[in-house]
Amino acid sequence: MSGTAVHFGAGNIGRGFVGLILHRAGYEVVFADVADTLIDALAHTPSYVVKAVGHEPHDETVDGYRAINSRTHEADVIAEIAAADIVTTAVGPTVLRFVAPVIAAGLHARTSEKPLTVMACENAINATDVLVAEIRKHADDWETVSAKAVFANTAVDRIVPAQAADAGLDVTVETYFEWAIEKPPFAALPAGQAPVIPDATWVDDLAPYIERKLFTVNTGHASTAYHGYVKGISKLSDALADPEVRGLVEGVLAETKALLVAKHDFPPEVQQAYLEKILTRFENPYLPDTVDRVGRQPLRKLSRHERLIGPAAELAERGQHPEFLLKTVAAALRFDVPADPESVELAEILATHGPDEAATRITGLEPGHPLYDDVVDLVTARTTG
Repeated sequence: MSGTAVHFGAGNIGRGFVGLILHRAGYEVVFADVADTLIDALAHTPSYVVKAVGHEPHDETVDGYRAINSRTHEADVIAEIAAADIVTTAVGPTVLRFVAPVIAAGLHARTSEKPLTVMACENAINATDVLVAEIRKHADDWETVSAKAVFANTAVDRIVPAQAADAGLDVTVETYFEWAIEKPPFAALPAGQAPVIPDATWVDDLAPYIERKLFTVNTGHASTAYHGYVKGISKLSDALADPEVRGLVEGVLAETKALLVAKHDFPPEVQQAYLEKILTRFENPYLPDTVDRVGRQPLRKLSRHERLIGPAAELAERGQHPEFLLKTVAAALRFDVPADPESVELAEILATHGPDEAATRITGLEPGHPLYDDVVDLVTARTTG
């Protein structure tokens, strides 16, 4: 046994990716979540199965874990953190502020000389930095508390689709995954104190890996969903099989490739091979993903530094016109799924604000930015067409 890892977020990604990799590494995983039914099921079930589908499919059993309701048994979670070796999250970037007070309390209570490794495993750039900022708000003596932990940013990549209604705790995932962790925060630790996670990729500079993943996997995923939605296609793999949608997605990834090659010195052939692998992953017919699920939360995905506006803005700042990224933004503005609260909010913004104000509220772009006028034109076309 390598030690104990407290993981916030017992959902599909938590069970099918982060929790699985920690289990493989020999850690006793303690799942913490506020979902009563889910936590009760985990607490009363000795194991679950992760079903990897696609190239070289296989099943893997996860057992030896524990589960705690962090809403009703917060003190127990704090005690676990105080004694743990690792804390990870897969709760969504907007939820980090809710788990931060519990992590802060666990650090306050910590007496071990071995620092706690804290890593936010979210689809966001430098999510651990965001978590640290929130923890700091609840730490009276930050210098003392921060000395008890090592905070490391990570980049995570594994497609975990919506699960079948009768799946129970079992999780279906794609076979491919990548978990990149930055090495520098661990450099000063004595030998043997850094976590041992064999399936992780340890890198000196995480920024290129974070942006490569966000601007290829997430950008491509969202583009496939939004263009598929506009064409009335339900299944994600069917959307990518449509020649028009595929052409639009390939155009988007050619633009983000140009940015990543110029910005991070990725060899063009390496980035081309990476994006082609990504397209193959999206085509996986064994992943029952839908455009509605992948396209949900359009306001977050259209925000200033996210997967669409982020690369489009940087290309515009470099004097390049992001034609295909703008076409995807136009498609995202048409995403109208009543079951998704952000979709409803997006429609309300478009209906109640003028194009200029709506463009800024949705994308965070201000007048004067080289992409601003293009986005205003897209909003105008959406509200008048």
